[in-house]
Amino acid sequence: MKDLNELEETVRREVGVRLFTVLAWVPERRALRRVHSSHPGQYPVGGEKTVEVAQDWLATCIEGRRPYFGPDKAAVREIFADHELIESLGCGSIINVPVIGEEGEVLGVLNILDAEGSYDERSVAAAQSIAGQVTPALLGGAA
Repeated sequence: MKDLNELEETVRREVGVRLFTVLAWVPERRALRRVHSSHPGQYPVGGEKTVEVAQDWLATCIEGRRPYFGPDKAAVREIFADHELIESLGCGSIINVPVIGEEGEVLGVLNILDAEGSYDERSVAAAQSIAGQVTPALLGGAA
């Protein structure tokens, strides 16, 4: 993958997306730092937040190294403190895919959102197939 803008275009083409961010996992602070954003006004690059999300998200995406799929607004509301901002951008469905390093460590997360009902299990599989393409950017100091 050449860069994160190119990755965003791949996600647009293969999965569909309204809001796309790439987050680097900072394990010593149990935080996520934004390294790419399709909406820098609302979600600026460099912004960081500690994982205040529900425990099942953390257990699934970070500890379990598996995608989190929230198919509707109710799922988004349950997990994300910023759900009002997410909804104001027309998003009500989310896929989070962990980016895994060569030694099995979580390097970051792809955060892919679109209108409620936009995604299904095929969308999750497509997002997973793209996630490995961001590994070099997260290892190369973009984070």
